[in-house]
Amino acid sequence: MKSAYDCLARHACSPHNSIFKNLWQAKAFPNMLTITWRVLMDRIPTRTNLSRRGVVTPLYCVMCQASDESSQHLFVECIIAQLVWAQCFRWIGIVFFHHNDLMSHFENFVLPHGTYKQNLVWKCMWAIVWCIWEHRNHIAFKQGVVDAEVIF
Repeated sequence: MKSAYDCLARHACSPHNSIFKNLWQAKAFPNMLTITWRVLMDRIPTRTNLSRRGVVTPLYCVMCQASDESSQHLFVECIIAQLVWAQCFRWIGIVFFHHNDLMSHFENFVLPHGTYKQNLVWKCMWAIVWCIWEHRNHIAFKQGVVDAEVIF
């Protein structure tokens, strides 16, 4: 997969190339990196994406039920996701400025004065996206209960 991505990346002229380069360099499990890539590309089956493809489903977010469930909402704007991100940053003792844009949010996971190895580990924090997605699916398909502590 990495070699195919590298081949495509050489020919692409996207402003997000550096973001995806950082993503694939992170030391995380491949399924977590793939979910993160799909989230950043808005290629996961959120209710908004399913509706766009003709699948009839309620549009509201299964976590907060306050807004339509898009990638942007589910991982950044949803109050439950915000609680999870806040817990993560409190846990490591960092004050964090919350962005309402997925790409900007991911770009925050680069330490400008950190070493290469520190940045590789730091970027893995964004794997919390996988945890949010798994919890969302547990709620949607197994009648789970919304709990930011469980996600964290």
